[in-house]
Amino acid sequence: MDVKTWTYIIVGFSFALYIGIAIWSKAGSTKEFYVAGGNVGPIANGMATAADWMSAASFISMAGLIAFAGYGGSVFLMGWTGGYVLLALMLAPYMRKYGKFTVPEFIGERFYSKTARVVAVICLIIVSVTYVIGQMKGVGIAFSRFLETEYNTGLYIGMGIVFFYAVLGGMKGITYTQIAQYVVLIFAYTVPAIFISLELTGNPIPQLGLIGNTEGGTPLLEKLDNVITELGFGKYTTSVMGSKLNMFAYTLSLMIGTAGLPHVIIRFFTVPKVSDARLSAGWALVFIAILYTTAPAVSAMARLNLTQTIQTGEVGSDDGSLEYAKRPDWFKKWETTGVLRHNDKNSDGRIQYYNDKNKKFNQESASFGWKGNELEHIPFGKKEKDAKNGPDNDFLVLANPEIANLPGWVVALVVAGGLAAALSTAAGLLLAISSAISHDLLKGIIKPSISEKQELNASRLAMVGAIIVAGYFGLNPPDFAAGTVAIAFGLAASSIFPVLMMGIFSKKMNRQGAIAGMIAGMGITLIYVFQHKGILFISSTSFLGNMEPNWFLGITPNAFGAIGALVNFAVAFAVSKTADEAPKEVQELVENIRIPSKD
Repeated sequence: MDVKTWTYIIVGFSFALYIGIAIWSKAGSTKEFYVAGGNVGPIANGMATAADWMSAASFISMAGLIAFAGYGGSVFLMGWTGGYVLLALMLAPYMRKYGKFTVPEFIGERFYSKTARVVAVICLIIVSVTYVIGQMKGVGIAFSRFLETEYNTGLYIGMGIVFFYAVLGGMKGITYTQIAQYVVLIFAYTVPAIFISLELTGNPIPQLGLIGNTEGGTPLLEKLDNVITELGFGKYTTSVMGSKLNMFAYTLSLMIGTAGLPHVIIRFFTVPKVSDARLSAGWALVFIAILYTTAPAVSAMARLNLTQTIQTGEVGSDDGSLEYAKRPDWFKKWETTGVLRHNDKNSDGRIQYYNDKNKKFNQESASFGWKGNELEHIPFGKKEKDAKNGPDNDFLVLANPEIANLPGWVVALVVAGGLAAALSTAAGLLLAISSAISHDLLKGIIKPSISEKQELNASRLAMVGAIIVAGYFGLNPPDFAAGTVAIAFGLAASSIFPVLMMGIFSKKMNRQGAIAGMIAGMGITLIYVFQHKGILFISSTSFLGNMEPNWFLGITPNAFGAIGALVNFAVAFAVSKTADEAPKEVQELVENIRIPSKD
């Protein structure tokens, strides 16, 4: 069978499984809708948490980012994994002991303020909407390439599947669907890695293949370094992303942003006891580690296969003359999606992939033809005239099995895994948004007298609205979030994480400080991101002067969340000094949360 047939079979089966689970696990109460009834076991919750947390960014984007950035891309491994450990140790047990439904509810009660709760809702929605855009992109790319549909059509199908199991089952349906999605995505990630590791190094364990030898005895990473440096790129094993300060800020931003993601925090409200929250955090880390220890091998092997496949040079023909190698079939298929295309700048029919930013390299003898990069991609949501240099990072993991010429069923399995990763996280994010609207705004502030049935209906209606908004941004992504979900982590780092930490570990922190800190942290981060992307014309203002990109110590917008978090903490503590400390009963609440539970 061909790849398309295999894809229809495997993706169709996985979608049928998700729908069946949704019908079986329909939520009948607000507790089931918000926290799955609070009776999910630690192993099951750990698996669901892993699926919820490992989004399209982890499955599709991360390996591609590392593949093209090299060692510098390790910020994603360190930041996301370290952030989960931080969440498990510093936040999850305390949030579970608090025992309510949502993050804004905790912030509202801890800081004895409806205003604080509203500000938290706004921050949560900004973070979640920014993050969900990346999931929509992953769904659209996978469908458009492998099911040969329009990007928009694929996005509508993904929205329909999420609509069915998230609106019907709420957290209960999402939890058990995410368990199934974890199984799909982890097999989809590791099976191709095993095939490719065996092919390149003879070792079926990708983690060992990464440090193993290729045919001829050359270590894999050494061979990769040699291949790409010959093309004018820096060494894969020593590259950095900007300055070392930027790498540190980037890692920190991803770390504390991960710990502040509301859709992950809410997962720890679904277990019966505090001890189960700790256990499920440990199990989730085990399940996450399977993919995250495989990712570096996938990245290096994919970059090597890609470079060796398209950088073929001259080949001998049957009559002894020389002709240029043609584009591989997989390349032609991916060109239809816009994430990869060949701009034949010297009209020789050959793909050339050199680092054309290296002027010294380009000044070498022209006897080898064009010394530049003929690979391009069309940025998400843009037109052909807006094509950018180089391939889109997000295509590499999905294309990796085709580049390595693996069986059709393996290619189809990767598609199902990418969709599972995107849909699982999208569902969690949409639930966080709908819960904030129905539970925190409607029930908590606007109309506290509504019945449980009315609240449940409002939750489902809010979920429908959230799906529509997510779909709109998936079809019309704003510039500031078009390329990466790392900005969402920065926004979570600068707004939600600091207020949770202060709420748990600073019992005298008052509402004035918490509100001011959230607004300052989120505000400064949004300004930096928007200014950098040209959405705000701050560079023309007299009080800031003419600012260059990355004007603050060379830190990129994706890494600025760490600075926003520092601003949040500083403003919160400064403002808190101007007002009375938190009431005695609130301080007692904090003390109670921090006392270890006996369960």
